[in-house]
Amino acid sequence: MREVRSLLALALPVILAEIGWMAMGLVDTIMVGPLGPAAIGATGMGSGVFTAIVIFGMGLMLGLDTFVSQAYGARRLDECVEWLHHGVWLAAIVGPLLMAVTWLVFVTLDWWGLHPDIRVLVGPYLRDISFGAIPLLLYAGFRRYLQGIHVVRPIMFALISANVVNAAANWVLIYGHLGFPALGVQGSAWATDLARGYMALFLYIALQRAHRKRGDAHPHVPFRLDFDRVRRLIAVGAPAATQITLEVGVFATATAMAGKLDPISSGAHQIALNVAGLAFMVPLGLASASAVRVGHAIGAGDPRRAIRSGWQALGVGAMLMLTLGAVLAAWPEPILRVFTDDGRLVIIGAQLLGVAAAFQLFDGTQAVATGVLRGMGNTHTPMIINVIGHWALGLPVGYALCFRYGWGVIGLWVGLSAGLIVVAIALMIVWARHASRIAA
Repeated sequence: MREVRSLLALALPVILAEIGWMAMGLVDTIMVGPLGPAAIGATGMGSGVFTAIVIFGMGLMLGLDTFVSQAYGARRLDECVEWLHHGVWLAAIVGPLLMAVTWLVFVTLDWWGLHPDIRVLVGPYLRDISFGAIPLLLYAGFRRYLQGIHVVRPIMFALISANVVNAAANWVLIYGHLGFPALGVQGSAWATDLARGYMALFLYIALQRAHRKRGDAHPHVPFRLDFDRVRRLIAVGAPAATQITLEVGVFATATAMAGKLDPISSGAHQIALNVAGLAFMVPLGLASASAVRVGHAIGAGDPRRAIRSGWQALGVGAMLMLTLGAVLAAWPEPILRVFTDDGRLVIIGAQLLGVAAAFQLFDGTQAVATGVLRGMGNTHTPMIINVIGHWALGLPVGYALCFRYGWGVIGLWVGLSAGLIVVAIALMIVWARHASRIAA
């Protein structure tokens, strides 16, 4: 029970932070809602495509989970700070590249075959939101460092207050209050950029305060570039980045496919995806916490505690996701009414939430199992399993059901669910074998 309490003490603020992260997208969707289904679909698609691009850079920072947590477990504060510095270097290198990729997508949108009402809105949104890439990567690096040294409350407060910043900026920029021009969907993009810059600044101040609290115990490490450390960070982070990019990319691709359907189907898909994404923040936060706990145990030379931490994280995740699945199945319409009063969106959205309820357990299991394996330094296996489960199975099945067999947007979700089930089962098998090998 002590390990469960330690896990939850670390996980709960991180889960709340993840919910706060997802809430920014929900707020955007709610606040563009009065502009109509096309605005909802365009905002969702633009946000999804940008996330699929920038998530690779954020995924590279996941290597900090391994290095910082293991260094902290070994009581090497100087190593922790070294890895923080190289997380900042990595953000400075990768951020401009991700902005360039986003602009490349922007200039090729005419080839995507989008519905005209969505196409005219999504382009400017995608162009403007790209400016948030660098602050978002800095935020990710600062966050991974703070989690690794068990300073998690500032992360939660950063996301909660960033939602206030985002909502206020949306109100001003979307609808043109306080003398600003009404920018519509573009205003939502600029509001998100402002909020992400705020998050990076908030966590920078938080980590500086954490350093000052150490006093003379804080190591003074020069800020210098060591290419070998960057290489090591990328070696661990790149498979994790690829894995999470592939997973997010599947849903972004599905959103692009939904954009070929009518605005009602596209809008319902986006609302339901936001709800399912909000639920996913629970196991995602638990995965981050489990990676840190397992990493600490490995760094402290206690592999049996690492195994115990991993199984307990998976058990807690399963209970939480079964509960969330029951909530989605029982109250789909009230949940959807938070976003829209359009009855057509609610009817389709309720069907999609029914599918989401069915895959909650598997979605949570694959997320937590990925975090547990990351804490042990294994980021390659989840990447391979995700390629097979999501891209070789889930997306092709979803495409066929949607467009070949006429199931529409429901078919996309059924296919993606099949992929999630395969990934969850495979990762559980991998983790069980790891645990057995260490325990032997």
